Amino acid sequence: MFDIGWSELVLIGVVALIAIGPKELPGVLRMVGQWMGKARKMAAEFQGQFQEAMREAEMADLKKSFDEVKEVATGFNPLTSLQKDVSDALRVDALDKPAETPASGAVEPAASSSETPVISSEAPVTPTTPEAPTPATFMEAEAHAAANEPLAITREVKQAQVAQDTAASEAIKDAKAS
Repeated sequence: MFDIGWSELVLIGVVALIAIGPKELPGVLRMVGQWMGKARKMAAEFQGQFQEAMREAEMADLKKSFDEVKEVATGFNPLTSLQKDVSDALRVDALDKPAETPASGAVEPAASSSETPVISSEAPVTPTTPEAPTPATFMEAEAHAAANEPLAITREVKQAQVAQDTAASEAIKDAKAS
């Protein structure tokens, strides 16, 4: 609180000893000590009252927020919410309208090496009916199953790149063998 060093305390003690005298100095020091104790008690009492007021204000805030949560919880019925979600999902009137295509396109190019395209969620895509399978389709599926390779649609560029990679790896194997 106060920046009083030892030199200042010694100076105050010498002045008090000269001004008050050696006989009365212990009584004066005792009285000063009692005053300091009273001042400390008052400061502690004030600080305690201040802390209590803060706790009461905090409790009032907590009670207010608890009451708000209680009001929200009493108004929440999960069955009503679930029924609304199901009825919105089963609504048929939106299925009769044709899908609108956005100006930027619904399919975005894939940024990673994954094979599946990323579809934006701007407009719903109308499902189309697939073509009937032909005998050639069955023969192609059987050929892929016999070769243990997955039946997937890939771009020709990647297939050419894979062919080059396999040719390069075979050339390395041949070089190591010889």
